[in-house]
Amino acid sequence: MDYELIVIGGGPAGMAAALEASKNGVKQILILERAETLGGILVQCIHTGFGLHYFGEELSGPEYAGRFVVQVEENPDITVKPDTMVLDIVPGEGSHTVIAVNKADGLLELSCKAVVLAMGCRERPRGALNIAGSRPSGILSAGTAQKYVNLDGYMPGKEVVILGSGDIGLIMARRMTLEGAKVKMCCELMPYSSGLTRNIVQCLDDFGIPLKLSCTVIGVHGRERLEGVTIANVDENRRPIPGTEEYVPCDLLLLSVGLIPENELSRAAGVSMDRVTNGPVVGQDRETDIPGIFACGNVLHVHDLVDFVTLESQQAGKGAAAYIQKGTPAERTFIPTKGVNGVRYVVPQKVDKSAVEPVKLYFRVGEVHKNAQVRVRCGETELVKKRRPRLAPGEMEDLIVKPEQLASLPPNAVLTVEIVK
Repeated sequence: MDYELIVIGGGPAGMAAALEASKNGVKQILILERAETLGGILVQCIHTGFGLHYFGEELSGPEYAGRFVVQVEENPDITVKPDTMVLDIVPGEGSHTVIAVNKADGLLELSCKAVVLAMGCRERPRGALNIAGSRPSGILSAGTAQKYVNLDGYMPGKEVVILGSGDIGLIMARRMTLEGAKVKMCCELMPYSSGLTRNIVQCLDDFGIPLKLSCTVIGVHGRERLEGVTIANVDENRRPIPGTEEYVPCDLLLLSVGLIPENELSRAAGVSMDRVTNGPVVGQDRETDIPGIFACGNVLHVHDLVDFVTLESQQAGKGAAAYIQKGTPAERTFIPTKGVNGVRYVVPQKVDKSAVEPVKLYFRVGEVHKNAQVRVRCGETELVKKRRPRLAPGEMEDLIVKPEQLASLPPNAVLTVEIVK
């Protein structure tokens, strides 16, 4: 079974990449989706706040996904195989093989000219946290609780403590309150929240839910069912401070402690990974170091807004279309990017010196900065400099570099993004 492009993942990233590839002339496109329907995580995100940047209006998650699902289903160039698990990607010279399995077709061996990785990310589980105590029921990741409440109609608890202040945890604090539960507090290990400011205001402040910074759960109590947790303040090394322990009775502990890009397939295929983002190393067209394999969305780096996922995935779809039609250019000079002086990472990790369109550099900072200047420079040459009223780790930022600026750089240049003190 031969295709021009195979997209792994039918969430907002995969659908946007497939649609953009079709718009740029690719005819045989296959989307492989592990779930039974398209839409990805948006299907269970029934709250509003999506689409403000891309559509210019406020939509719920299913509404946002639905607009792309309709376009995919009406597009004659795109075939969708839901309920299909991809097992392996075997890169080849000019052609790649994707091994997948589903109930209808059995084991599938598919060949294609290009692959777009759009597998999204998963939540960090309790096992990664080393919380002391027994293993009672009542300890869930925030996304699992969201699925129980929004899709299945189950109420997983009545008295809730939330560990971590990621966006899903903040949204579930509001959701559980609206469903009649008592959310006692939201504990965050770091001295700042890892969620969007608007979510802190709308989900915690508006409902009177306290956010305890530099605080964590150090123990859980209960054998069959969770009965309570012990929390404690932490020092600058994130270690519990003796004497600050407090017992909080509850029957539900929600974990919102970070997302991990789903890159097992990427690693198995031999794609080079970035240790900070936990995603592939890519250029501005989102091509990895294996020609013909592209990555976009949360599998590349964790986004806070689905609008940015869509925009980035369109770049990957456009890049895949160019690769399918023209192949890899014979000579390309890549300039590496680097985050320094408070910038944790930069995506893309390299940019083509001969780029013909402006390159948007996405980055995140390591701590909160107010009224700060950020700049892109090459050596002593300053390319871009912007002032931002506030920079926070939970909010992704971007700067745009013009193609004529890249063309003027020496071959051994390095682009650095930094906060100017």
